[in-house]
Amino acid sequence: MITFDRVSKRYGRVTAVGELSLGIASGEIVVLAGPSGCGKTTSLTMINRLVEPSSGTISIDGRDTAGMDVNALRRSIGYVIQQVGLFPHQSVAENIATVPRLAGWNRRRIAARVEELLEMVGLPPVEYGRRLPAELSGGERQRVGVARALGADPEILLMDEPFGAIDPVVRVRLQNELLRLQKVLHKTIVFVTHDIDEAVRIGDRVALLSQGGVLQQYARPAELLAHPASPFVAQFLGEGRMVRRLALLRVRDAHLAEPNGSGLPAETVGADASLRDALDAVLRAESGRVTVRDADTVLGVIDSESIREASR
Repeated sequence: MITFDRVSKRYGRVTAVGELSLGIASGEIVVLAGPSGCGKTTSLTMINRLVEPSSGTISIDGRDTAGMDVNALRRSIGYVIQQVGLFPHQSVAENIATVPRLAGWNRRRIAARVEELLEMVGLPPVEYGRRLPAELSGGERQRVGVARALGADPEILLMDEPFGAIDPVVRVRLQNELLRLQKVLHKTIVFVTHDIDEAVRIGDRVALLSQGGVLQQYARPAELLAHPASPFVAQFLGEGRMVRRLALLRVRDAHLAEPNGSGLPAETVGADASLRDALDAVLRAESGRVTVRDADTVLGVIDSESIREASR
């Protein structure tokens, strides 16, 4: 667990982060979100002490990071940035091997780990291991950056707007890839973004900061979208926040109606589809009703009223 206890960072008279207190549970993705200049990256980099706090305490599993050897601390934490920062004259395999090599692993163990990680991020080792970063697409470089950060199997992964420079289609693909990996790895991930859609898509919890690094709300995405804690939060989330909330909720969690005497609607939607997808289907359907199926089993019928009730 990572704990911020009244952590502040000041540069002269300017406060970048002001008395931030929050806890990040092991194995969850927490997103630090907010407008530019609100202290997101500063908060992130205080965890691995690239930036030292002016006051307060950051602890990992109860140990104050200020008392740890800084090099050992940084090697124990994976770090991914927007521009990736791969060494241009090293191959993909050599880049991924960086931290294990510094940790003193033997060649056989390093080679096995590199192969494992390339397979994990969807880059076949035979095809990609010997390539240079310049020979990769932006999305491929980001995957290598994630693999390198996971090199020594750290428990904590820090990600500073890692997908910010990627085109929207590839960005969603990488978000999905991260969520897939997290189901396997169960890392503690602290992720920085200014994009609220990305925040609510990937975060188990979202910490929304305002200028000066002031924590405005810390909540699960569905709670954040349904119940903004302040006018600042509501304004940052924007008018589309309830539509975003529908994308987080599943059809199977809604109250489904029994089919009536007129039979089942021809239009169907899967039980694991989002309520946002269900609403699209309902709006397209002439009857305003859609059949919900789980494989070959009919679970019921959903309409706009059911969706409205489920989204409260």
